[in-house]
Amino acid sequence: MDAPRERWTGQDAGPVVRPYALTRGRTRPRGAPLDLVAILVATGKAPGERVRLTREQRRLLELCRRPSTPADLASEADLPLRVVQILLDDLRQLGLIERREPQRDRARPDGRILMRVLDELRRL
Repeated sequence: MDAPRERWTGQDAGPVVRPYALTRGRTRPRGAPLDLVAILVATGKAPGERVRLTREQRRLLELCRRPSTPADLASEADLPLRVVQILLDDLRQLGLIERREPQRDRARPDGRILMRVLDELRRL
């Protein structure tokens, strides 16, 4: 009797690709891991001639044309967060994306407004 052939497909999802296949076997970024809410944006540089980006990396690079966080990118690309962090680290090391610091408003909020908000919250 023949053993049943194992199939790596889902009924609706199609073929299943293991996360480590997308990251070339790596389980951690080479550099410091990106924070979930770090703001990332594409630099506009083209990858070098010798650089071959995966389909997932090209998709993430496309999504980074507008400022995005790793958490948003993972959701948008429908990939596990850790996989996205590793792929983004590769793109960052290639100089294709960069981390942007959020713009902070130097003006302090009016203390009276804050007290009024606090009073209204207490009333609830």
